[in-house]
This record gives sequence, C-alpha cells and structure tokens, in this order.
Amino acid sequence: MRGQLALRAATAASWASRRAGRGNGSMIGGLIALKIDPSLMTQLGRGKRTVLVTGTNGKSTTTRMTTAALQTLGRVATQADGANMDAGIVAALTAHRTAPLAAIEVDELHLPHVADALNPSVVVLLNLSRDQLDRVGEINMIERRLREGMARHPAAVLIANCDDVLITSIAYDHPNVVWVSAGSGWAVDATSCPRSGEPIVWEGEHWYSTGADFKRPEPQWRVDEQGLHGPDGLEIPLSLALPGRANRGNAAQAVAAAVALGADPVKAAAATGTVREIAGRYRSIDVDGRNTRMLLAKNPAGWQEALSMIDPAATGLVIAVNGQVPDGEDLSWLWDVRFEHFEGTQVVAAGERATDLAVRLTYAGVEHITVADPLRAIASCPPGRVEVLANYTAFRDLNRDLETGTKA
Repeated sequence: MRGQLALRAATAASWASRRAGRGNGSMIGGLIALKIDPSLMTQLGRGKRTVLVTGTNGKSTTTRMTTAALQTLGRVATQADGANMDAGIVAALTAHRTAPLAAIEVDELHLPHVADALNPSVVVLLNLSRDQLDRVGEINMIERRLREGMARHPAAVLIANCDDVLITSIAYDHPNVVWVSAGSGWAVDATSCPRSGEPIVWEGEHWYSTGADFKRPEPQWRVDEQGLHGPDGLEIPLSLALPGRANRGNAAQAVAAAVALGADPVKAAAATGTVREIAGRYRSIDVDGRNTRMLLAKNPAGWQEALSMIDPAATGLVIAVNGQVPDGEDLSWLWDVRFEHFEGTQVVAAGERATDLAVRLTYAGVEHITVADPLRAIASCPPGRVEVLANYTAFRDLNRDLETGTKA
C-alpha cells in the first residue's frame, strides 16, 4: 500500500514539475517516492532480469549499448537521461514497470546498495580511476567498497574489464566472472597493486603484481579494429556509429552482458551499432556555419580518451571548463592531462575557468586564445569543422544554449 502511495505521489510531482517548466520531473518524482517508501526500488525491480552498469567513464554509453543489445530479447527499463543515483533509478523503473528486462546505469559509490536492492543478474564493471576526490574519495577505497559489495552477490555474472587493474581486483575472487579485454588507456591510478601495495609490472597488454598472486586474467571476449572475438572462436564484425577505441571496449562489454542473459551475440553486436549519441554527446550541430561536434569529458582518464578523438583536420577546437560542484571545484587534475599540440587548428580556452585552462595550455606549449563564453568561442573559430570538448556543467549549459537558440 505504501508503495502504491509513493508511485501516485511521484506521478503527481512529475506532472507538476513538467507543468512548471522545471524539466521532465523524473528526479523529483523519484525523490518523493523514496521518501514515502524507501523499499520502492526493491519492489520495482522484483521479477526483472537486471543489468547494472558502473565505472568511472563510459557508463551512459555502455548502458545505452546494453539497452540496444537487450532489446533483441524484449522490452528494457533504463534511464533516458543518465540519472544514475537512487532517485533516477527509481524514476526509470517506475516509467517501465512492466518491462521484463532492465539496463541501469549506477554511480560507482551507489553500486553496493543498488545491487542489494535490485539483486542483478549481471553487473558490468568498466573502469576505475580518480574522479572528484572531494565527493568520491581515494580510488583504492572505492575498489575495496565495490569488492565487498559484489561479494554479497555471488550468483550475479560480473562482466569485468581485465585490462583495468582495479576492476580486475574487484572481480578477481568472484565465482561468476566473464573477463573482457576492453582496453585501458589510463593506468596512472593503478601503478601499485590494490591488494598488496607492491608495484604492478606491465609486459605489453599483460600485467601482474609483484607482491600478490594477482595478474591479468585471460579474457573470454576481446575487441580490436576488426571486430569482436568471443568464446569458442566466435568472431563478429563490430561497426559502431560512435568514435574512439574506448567505445569499442564499451560495446564489447555490452554485448557480453546481453549474451549472459541469452541474447544472440551477432544480433547484440549489430544493435550496439545503432547508438549514435548519448544525451547530446558526439552529436554534430551547425553553429553559425560551423559543423560543431560535441564531446564530453569529466576526469583525467576521460579527458585523455576524448582528446584522442579530436579530428586533426578540424579548423577549431574549443575546450570549455567550469568548476562548479558537479564538476569538482578543484581543477588541479588539469595538470594530469597530456594536452597535445594541435598544428593547424585554432585552440580556444573557454568556460568559467578558462584562465586556469589557458595557464595549463601555455605550459603544454599549445598555442591558443581565450574566449570565456563557449558560444562566442565557437564563433571565433574559422568556418569548417569545430570540435568542442567540455566538462560536465560546461557541456550541459552549452547544450541548453544551443537548444534555446541563444546567440553568440
């Protein structure tokens, strides 16, 4: 009875939020529902075969790809907006109450208790690196917390990236693991063994701990430029609409998750190729005659990967950085990112913290100009292809301005 009351209140709150022009109302609906009945997430997840997706980077993309792959089996409950904490998860499950499947993005700090509530069939573990130390804390603490959380769910299948040392440590002792070689372009946060504290030694793609019986497992799935290679010699072409090697790794883990629930691997792989943008990420839009592509990055590992996607033939590159609470107010991480030289491309430092970024670019030897307003920064670039790389609130606010037609 309390659950039914919570759902009715959530529906009313969401309707009021939409009427007031305050968004789609899903978050406020989820918050109110949980206040009335804290057990609602468990009730909504009961009877669903659920995949949880977590990691520092790639959660939204992998969740969208997993959803597409699972849709080859039936209807899927998922978040449309990437709201990956309790209220957003409850809102997604409320909106798709009769779907037999669920693909749910989960903030890494929330994974243990969300897994306890939803008893997932599959958990996808992507990667783990430093992100907003003021909110998340030190990365080894997060690894231990996730390891303990997954130990409470021995029946769940863990789809784990064996190229990431910290992710491997989370899943290493679990009785039900599918190892995927999904790649890891960022090893700065795993130079020492999370189990012994001794150094990790890398030999090509393989790695091992010098202080514990802990090494890279042999993957059942791996991805390369040719396609996906699975168990028993399975080879599947993989053609994605999204750029970058990281997204090929995301697709590999999405396919492995869907196969764990019974999907046909060929159909699942084809479905991941239908994903073209995620909440405005990767989309191209015309801005005053400039073909502008939008990229999002939120932490050093994500920035490094996004920088590798920049089109060297672009006529302009706008890098926009804010320092609001959702971004993390401490921007010292900028000094961890290897900014490259962009010969022949006009680079513009933008955002609320454009000056901080400009200092970093100067030390990196990158010629640039500073235009704080991102729309004006785009307009300052020569006509042609312009790449925009922005952190969370800079990306959000620029998308809002583009949608409302705000002039540069």
